[in-house]
Amino acid sequence: MIVVKLPLAMVETALAVSVATLAIGLVAVLLVRLLPSLRFQLVGLAALSVGLPLGAVLFSGWVSFHMGADVKILAVSAASATVAVVAGIVLAGSIAGSVDRVRDAALQLAAGDLKVRAPESGPAEVADLAGAFNEMAASLEQLFDARRELVAWASHDLRTPLANMQAMLEALEDGLMEPATTLPALGEQVHVLAALVDDLFELARIDSGALTLELRETALEPMISACLRGVEADARLRGVELAATVSPEARAHCAPDKVERVLFNLVTNALRHTPSDGSVAVSVEQTAKEVCVTVEDTGEGLGADARERMFDRFWRADPARSARGAGLGLAIARGVVEAHGGRIWAEDRPGGGARVSFTLPAALSFRNV
Repeated sequence: MIVVKLPLAMVETALAVSVATLAIGLVAVLLVRLLPSLRFQLVGLAALSVGLPLGAVLFSGWVSFHMGADVKILAVSAASATVAVVAGIVLAGSIAGSVDRVRDAALQLAAGDLKVRAPESGPAEVADLAGAFNEMAASLEQLFDARRELVAWASHDLRTPLANMQAMLEALEDGLMEPATTLPALGEQVHVLAALVDDLFELARIDSGALTLELRETALEPMISACLRGVEADARLRGVELAATVSPEARAHCAPDKVERVLFNLVTNALRHTPSDGSVAVSVEQTAKEVCVTVEDTGEGLGADARERMFDRFWRADPARSARGAGLGLAIARGVVEAHGGRIWAEDRPGGGARVSFTLPAALSFRNV
């Protein structure tokens, strides 16, 4: 075995160079992080990753070799460093260009161009950033469209009863109508306005997360029976049959007044779209974790647009916008169900018609079984 013993001075020199290289590298990294742009940081990192080890080699060569060898090492080091710096600049330009395109799209979005989208190109991270930006832009566009639609529909639905009331009052002042017939009609318009304002206030509380729920264990059968009794007269006028399939043991952990409103909105909506000689049925399925309530009708069913938008506020399936209802009932139903931690959805009924279902948490007594 051949043992090579390094001179003590060489070992000390190597240790000193290593420590100095580490210290300089740490300081240089901190300085690179202070550079103002990603492009400069990448160039600085490229220069540091090549310059620091080559500097250590040069210093070691200066100590260990003759001057002729030092010149060769210097030439090779300079060429290597130049190639690395050029590659860093090219890479930095490519990455910075992709980031600049996302930045330009963000500036256009901030200026009000809601249709702008960033190109999803470049490195994977930048492409993911552009994709996330595009999703945000699409959500903002939908939000602003919904806000414009909300203002337009609310203005329309508030203006109609106000115009009716104004016309009645003018007719009353001119003696064209008698108070005995005008006052009940005015009361009806006031009721329409009050219901719309209540719905708007309920939506505002849902959107702000301020909706309060007084949860308690509630039997669903009495609630559904009361709801059907409330619409029974309307169903008879329409020639629509009402039915319910509910077990007396079905119980949910919910706010009864809010759930009763959801049921009323769904049943009245089903009645509105069910022709004479049709039927509307309510059924309940109980599991240990949740209760599923379903309202079915034998009407015309759901179109593609209805399946996507029927729970949007102020949306109506009738393009002519029937005067009945403000188009807020299903939006409120979704907000109330989701506030309970449930979900609501709509689908076509296999035998024709529509089916709307929602879930509620099961009563605690069922969950403990």
